[in-house]
Amino acid sequence: MDAQSVKVTQELLRQITVLKKEREAVILAHNYQPPEIQDLADYTGDSLELSMIAAKTPAKVIVFCGVRFMGETAAILSPEKTVLLPVWEAGCTLAEYATAEQIREMKRKHPGAAVVTYVNSSAEVKAETDICCTSANAVEIVASIDRNRPVIFVPDYNLGHYAAKKTGRELILWNGCCPTHALLSTFAVAKARKKWPGAQVIMHPECKPETLELADFVGSTSGMLKHVKKQPAGTSFIVGTEVGLLHRLQKENPDKTFHVASDYLICPMMKMATIKDVKESLEKMQHVVTVEEDVRKRAKAAVDAMLRYTSAAVKVP
Repeated sequence: MDAQSVKVTQELLRQITVLKKEREAVILAHNYQPPEIQDLADYTGDSLELSMIAAKTPAKVIVFCGVRFMGETAAILSPEKTVLLPVWEAGCTLAEYATAEQIREMKRKHPGAAVVTYVNSSAEVKAETDICCTSANAVEIVASIDRNRPVIFVPDYNLGHYAAKKTGRELILWNGCCPTHALLSTFAVAKARKKWPGAQVIMHPECKPETLELADFVGSTSGMLKHVKKQPAGTSFIVGTEVGLLHRLQKENPDKTFHVASDYLICPMMKMATIKDVKESLEKMQHVVTVEEDVRKRAKAAVDAMLRYTSAAVKVP
């Protein structure tokens, strides 16, 4: 970055600091956001973690640097706050694989089935759901439901397949996926292992089943962060998830080495936001995320069912 670009960036950051104070705002950045967005954020994490943090802060305005369903989740949990999405066009292909009408149709085909929905879904889909899950707790949520009750898992086939394998249950899986994680092939992992022999392969459960078979550790972004911290200094890792996570991994573990498992692990939607977009969203209070109240209440019930989850069995309504 040349001197002029540095000067412009510094001025934008100064303006953001002033605007945050004026608006009583908090800035959240998903782990997959560009490094400069992660660095300016007050909190960095996965989507549900950030929404829960936002709900507990005294902030009146939430600037969610992520994709639209994440802003919706924040609006579901914090209806009294204003949620802003810096780039309105930032959607999520995985979330778009399922619609509320499709869920209703599936429930008609499988009466009595419990609907478990990944948080990477729209508010309307969550509203048709019995209980939500994250990539970190999908296995536990599925395992907790009565084994005699059918389970529809929405919308990620790969995460559902992983939960089914871990629990030994047959699930009714949705035909959806994260196109970024689905691009990680067994060939790419084998190539990475050859290039960096001895490195641990850590992978997100949104990757394809045959690719997950090659992982040394499978976990959510928060799971990967915790796993890496426990490893000894000098350990190297091949990371099978969106490349944005490597920035935080390296910041928190300067004594370890990280390699992205494939050059294709880049989500274009997660890379849309710029520092200027964050400044303009605060300045103009633009791209407000709203959820219709009836939908919000029903979606919140599904999220709350998950948040009440303990080691005891979940009682799905």
